[in-house]
Amino acid sequence: MTTSSVPGIPCWIDMMSSDTGKSRAFYSQLFGWSAAEAAEEFGGYFMFMFGDVPVAGCMPQMPGENGPDAWTIYLAADDARRAVEVAQAAGSTIVAEPMDIADLGTTAVIIDPSGAPLGIWQANTFPGLINRAEVGAPTWFELHTRAYDTAVGFYRDVFGWDAHTMSDTPDFRYTTLGQAEAASAGIMDASAFPPDADTGWMVYIRVEDTDASVERVLALGGAVVSDPRDTPYGRLAEIADTTGCKTKLMGPNTAS
Repeated sequence: MTTSSVPGIPCWIDMMSSDTGKSRAFYSQLFGWSAAEAAEEFGGYFMFMFGDVPVAGCMPQMPGENGPDAWTIYLAADDARRAVEVAQAAGSTIVAEPMDIADLGTTAVIIDPSGAPLGIWQANTFPGLINRAEVGAPTWFELHTRAYDTAVGFYRDVFGWDAHTMSDTPDFRYTTLGQAEAASAGIMDASAFPPDADTGWMVYIRVEDTDASVERVLALGGAVVSDPRDTPYGRLAEIADTTGCKTKLMGPNTAS
């Protein structure tokens, strides 16, 4: 079993793009990813590669879809159909019923009880993410939710999370999947966030230099959502690509 196929762990990301040409150009130039050919038998879906390793997927929005471009985070499951049944019984809404993708695996999409879209992936020949901590790869996955207690209970009970309370103060409530250096995802209480603040699952991409990456984003026609800042977890920033899809960046702190 690879790390990516450990039940409950984030194992893949993909995005729905309103302009896949723009998405190809932006991420290839920002992170050094390359874009594989679109698979027409899979609705135009294609993978971004970092070297010879898949790091993300992308597909065009379907006709009639008007939602904002956004990443979907997938959690690994031993049995996607059973996971959907359990998730639905726990208050989730099914967006896409479990479906076999050739011999690659089985996918499904739900909305969790806190209102966050979430993918489920049962691996067969395709395990999903392999590299996590390397520059150019997705490295952290975080749910911002205004229904914190509900979300923590859901991911613990439905996906078997080994949930650890990292902080439980009035201004910072945070639970992780795994503990300390072994943690691989987090849930943050967003109850005190501004009303217009984004909630849902977010992905962090590791970069060598957060400030340089932000400058590159602007040069490529993207936007800065939140400026770089040093934190106990690295220098973080949030950016939007040329179609408005938001991504977080994580690099080394600048302060000694």
